Amino acid sequence: MEYVQAPATISQANILCCTCGVPIPPNPANMCVACLRTQVDISEGIPKQVTVSFCKQCERYLQPPATWMQCALESRELLALCLKKIKSSMTKVRLIDAGFLWTEPHSKRIKMKVTIQKEVMNGAILQQVFVVEFVIQYQMCDDCHRVEAKDFWKAVVQVRQKTVHKKTFYYLEQLILKHKLHQNSLNIKEVNDGIDFYYGSKQHAQKMVDFLQCTVPCRSKTSQRLISHDIHSNTYNYKSTYSMEIVPVCKDNVVCLSPRLAQSLGNMGQVCVCARVTSTIHLIDPNTLQIAEVDGNTYWRNPFNSLCNRRQLEEFIVMDTDIIRNQKLGAGAGVRSNKHILAEVWVQKTSEMDTSQQYHCRTFLGHLLNIGDLVLGFDFANSNVNDDNLEKMNPHHVPDVVLIKKSYNRSRRVRRRNWKLQEMVKDREDMGTDDERQYQDFLEDLEEDEALRKNVNIYRDASKIPVESDTEDDGAPSVSLVEMLEELSLADATGEEGADMME
Repeated sequence: MEYVQAPATISQANILCCTCGVPIPPNPANMCVACLRTQVDISEGIPKQVTVSFCKQCERYLQPPATWMQCALESRELLALCLKKIKSSMTKVRLIDAGFLWTEPHSKRIKMKVTIQKEVMNGAILQQVFVVEFVIQYQMCDDCHRVEAKDFWKAVVQVRQKTVHKKTFYYLEQLILKHKLHQNSLNIKEVNDGIDFYYGSKQHAQKMVDFLQCTVPCRSKTSQRLISHDIHSNTYNYKSTYSMEIVPVCKDNVVCLSPRLAQSLGNMGQVCVCARVTSTIHLIDPNTLQIAEVDGNTYWRNPFNSLCNRRQLEEFIVMDTDIIRNQKLGAGAGVRSNKHILAEVWVQKTSEMDTSQQYHCRTFLGHLLNIGDLVLGFDFANSNVNDDNLEKMNPHHVPDVVLIKKSYNRSRRVRRRNWKLQEMVKDREDMGTDDERQYQDFLEDLEEDEALRKNVNIYRDASKIPVESDTEDDGAPSVSLVEMLEELSLADATGEEGADMME
C-alpha cells in the first residue's frame, strides 16, 4: 500500500505522523503509509480466492450464466473472464491495473495481480496491490454432457451421391477443408454412399447446406423429429435432418442427354463426356468440341445418368490420328472449347492386339494424342447399355468408341508425386476395397486439370524423397512447386493451450 499524491509546485516542510511521529510529507490524513495500512484496507470485501469452472473435454471456461468460452492461458479473453468474476465486489474502488502471475500450467491455479485505488480519510487516495487466486474446478459443459449421453447432435446433414466413384466427395472434402466448415461439426461419419455431418445447432447445419448448394449441383430435403416438449414453458426440442442428394454424375463419365436438353444447350450431340463437376456439370461433345454447363435445377428437370463407370473403361492404343481444322457448326450451335483440339483417330484395344479389329472415332483429345499413345475409352460397339435416351437415338449417331483420357504409367506418377492433401477426421464403416484406387484417380485428375487445382489447397510432402527424372519421360502432367503450400506445424507456435513460444 502506498499513498498517491500529486506533485507539488511549491516545496513544503515535513510533518510528523499523528500516530507514530515519523516525518512525512503533508497529506489529508496526517498519517504515514504504514499507519494507514493498519487503519484502512481498501481491498476489504474483494475475494482473494475465486473458483472458475473448466470443461476438460472441450477445454472451455464457463462465463456465467451459461456461456462457455475458449481461452488460452494468459490471454486477454481469460483476463476479462477473471475480472468479471470479481467485478461485483469492486464497485467502491477504482481498477488501475491487472495482469497474470506465472503459475505451473497443471497446477489448477491462476494468479492475477490487481492494482486498485480508493479515497479514504479526508480525501486521501490510497493505492494497493494484491493477488487474487482463481482455482480451476472441472465441470462438464452441456454440449459435452450430451456427447457422453449419446444424444449430442441437434442437426445432421446427410450428403449422398448414387455413384460408384467418389471423385465428387474427394473434391468436396478439399473445399470443406479450405473454407474450414468442418470445425463446427461434432462428428463426421463416412458411409457407403456418402457422408454425415453432425452439428450441435441448427444454424451450423444450415450453413453447411448453403455451402453445398453453392458448391455442387444438388437438391435438398428437410425433416425434423420431436424429442421433447415442455408444456409449462412451451418449448420444443427437435432434431433436424437435412438430406442433400448430389447429381449422380462424376468427372470422366459418358452421359446421354435427352433430345430436348441437348437442343437447349446449343444443339449438342446427345452423347457427351463430363469434363468436370463444380457448382455445375461441365459437358463436352466429342464430335464437335461444343461445351455446356448444366446446373442442378436443369439436371433435375431433365435428368440423365452415367453410361459407364471407371471399371468399364478399356485401354486403347492410337494407331493413326488426323487433326480436324475449320469445322463448320450448324445453326444455333453453342460455345466451343479452346483448350481442346478435335481429331479423328483409329484405335485398337490393347487386349486385341493379335487381331486386326480397329475402331474409328472422333475425340476432343487431339492436343494430347500421338500415334502409339495409350488412351482410356468406352466401347459402345461391344457394350450393353440400358438407357432410355440412348435407346431412342438413331444407331448411326451413336459412336463406336468414346475416348475419355490419356493413360500414363500410374506407378511412375505415384513415385514422382511430391505433394499431398489434407483429410478430414471422420469415422468410417464398411468401406470398399478400391478406395485407394479411387483416391489415386482423384489425385491424377488434380494433376491433369489446372482449373480444378485452383480450388484445392495442395501441400508439399516433406517426407517424400526426391526421385530423379526417368530417362523415359511419358509426359505425364504434374503439379508445379509454385502451386504447393508449406504445411504449418502447430507445435512451432503458441497453441490454444498457451504453450511456450519457440526459441
